[in-house]
Amino acid sequence: QVQLVESGGGLVQTGGSLRLSCAISRRTSSTYCMAWFRQAPGKAREFVAAVTWNPGNTQYADSVKGRFTISRDNAKNTVSLQMNSLQPEDTAVYYCAAASRREVAPERYDYWGQGTQVTVSS
Repeated sequence: QVQLVESGGGLVQTGGSLRLSCAISRRTSSTYCMAWFRQAPGKAREFVAAVTWNPGNTQYADSVKGRFTISRDNAKNTVSLQMNSLQPEDTAVYYCAAASRREVAPERYDYWGQGTQVTVSS
């Protein structure tokens, strides 16, 4: 059984920064790619960023390019999302997810964390 646990959400003002972390209980071939998704009230869950364990290839949604950075720590089995220049439209529940290959569609991901709230005040 694979478990994902997120941490690091909170309330921040416009232009501020937050760092989210996701710890995975174990890595398998089914968890080759780790990603962050977000879901705002009344909206569909959307892809934010993804990274593979090896060789660490990354992918970003256009809306966060240049502001967010995804990284992984192979030794600690953790993935982080550094979010800078946050805007009110970044407000959402952020979810960590794992899949066997790099994908942007949430239905392609087999494992999910419980989510962490990020709120950006204007």
